[in-house]
Amino acid sequence: MEDSGALADGRHVAAIVLRNGAVSARILAYGATLQSLIAPDRHSRRADIVLGHDTAAEYEAHQDYLGATVGRYANRIARAEFALDGVTYHLRRNGAGPNSVHGGGLGFDRQVFEVAEVHGGKDAMVRLTHTSPDGDSGYPGQLHVSVTYRLDAKGALTIRFEAETTRPTIVNITNHALFNLSGEGDGRTATMARLMIPASRMVPVARGNLPTGKLRDVGGTAFDFRRGRTIESVIRDGRDPQIVQARGFDHSFMLDAGLTALPHLAARMTDAASGRWMEMWTTQPSVQLYTGNYFDGSKPGKAGHLYRMGDGVALEPGLPPDTPHFPQFGSARIDPGRPYLHVMVYRVGILR
Repeated sequence: MEDSGALADGRHVAAIVLRNGAVSARILAYGATLQSLIAPDRHSRRADIVLGHDTAAEYEAHQDYLGATVGRYANRIARAEFALDGVTYHLRRNGAGPNSVHGGGLGFDRQVFEVAEVHGGKDAMVRLTHTSPDGDSGYPGQLHVSVTYRLDAKGALTIRFEAETTRPTIVNITNHALFNLSGEGDGRTATMARLMIPASRMVPVARGNLPTGKLRDVGGTAFDFRRGRTIESVIRDGRDPQIVQARGFDHSFMLDAGLTALPHLAARMTDAASGRWMEMWTTQPSVQLYTGNYFDGSKPGKAGHLYRMGDGVALEPGLPPDTPHFPQFGSARIDPGRPYLHVMVYRVGILR
């Protein structure tokens, strides 16, 4: 366990490094954040492939969600409200417009989690916990959350999100890491990677990047990643109003596998320059592709690097945005005695 520095209130934040072979991951207790994921390229040169900051204080100063555990509800909820069992709950609003985004601005990314368990060796792991009180940011129920990072000998980093509630509530937890497979700060745009997403449908969005409630077939559009293509080849296709609306990709893809008991392949990125590949597996029914559209070089990241649009790519598994208003997308509800579970996996390797 290491010290990642102090927050504004003087609290020091623990950092835990998981190592297995040539791959290592550094986890911060602040936001249960994936601060770094270091992996070798085809020449055995190791580099950090996750965008982020150097200290806990910088994560606190810049709420950009880089690598953070996001909740209670990741993504957007329109009008910052939802109904459950005939009761309307009003959430904390944040961001542009009258909506709630990523937990309302005081979500899990802003909390110091307790380090509950750490193990090294061939199955290196850390388990972090946090209790969100009843009414936190407007959400009903006391929610006890557990986030477990586990790095195995094959270079797979598994993240297990668990939550138990004292009252019926909604939950949608994910990891918000942005990746550049050439290496964070390398200078090569992350969107030059080739991306495959096994999804035949995507979720169109309107103003505020809120879903319309409809689904659109990806065939013949810039959103068809089923056979793999470089993100760069379609990210500037202004003929598609959806690309214009989001300034690139900030969309949810409905995975063909749907909701599953065991993790299934949700995305694969490959980088020709470095030879690195990364797969993201999940038990959830959708993945949000985000291409760092709002990075404008105004906020420094690691080692003072200025992140710009396209410098990182996020693959956030979970439910689509605003699912509480669109039951056709699934259900975010959990109840006492029926806990929440989401398992996702980042697998990294080298092209042969």
